Amino acid sequence: MLTVENLDCVRQEKLIFSDLSFQLQAGEVLWVKGRNGAGKSSLLRIVAQFLKPATGRLLWQGNEISEDPDAFLKSFEYIGHQDALKSALSPRENLQFWMRYRGTDGLTTALAALELNEIADYPTRNLSAGQKKRSNLARLIACPAPLWILDEPISSLDTHHIDLFRNLLKTHIENGGLAMLATHQDLQLGNERVLDLDSFERRSS
Repeated sequence: MLTVENLDCVRQEKLIFSDLSFQLQAGEVLWVKGRNGAGKSSLLRIVAQFLKPATGRLLWQGNEISEDPDAFLKSFEYIGHQDALKSALSPRENLQFWMRYRGTDGLTTALAALELNEIADYPTRNLSAGQKKRSNLARLIACPAPLWILDEPISSLDTHHIDLFRNLLKTHIENGGLAMLATHQDLQLGNERVLDLDSFERRSS
């Protein structure tokens, strides 16, 4: 379980959101919504430990993350809206890099799951935006973790690959995983919880 308590986010001396609290349990998806600048990416990056909140605390499985951040790092995969790919390497080589870092071995499954086999050995600099996105998302399968933190995971994907990703996400949740995602497009999962930062901002102002 992920618990966020009384979180304040300040960027460039501007209060983005304040007193934000929620819980996310196994088998749940939290859809983070809001206009541009509402703090969607900032919230995801705070949970992923890339940014520090102004105030508040985060707990994983009841333990405060700040007390043992290394343990929490093994519990999630973060996929940002920018490609975390080395352009000179192929999708296969990029995944191998992450698997060595994570100590996992899911290459074959990941390439098949995101339909990357035909382009697995091309330099990623030669790939389309959608192919790069799928190469990034394949890390979720190659390096499995209980919590997925996803910033615009379906941008640049066509309808077929959005459906493919939706099914992968549903399987992750059905198997007891958790997911936080920020996206402008409704994935139509049917059972996701919604955190609307626009509405929250109005409540807290």
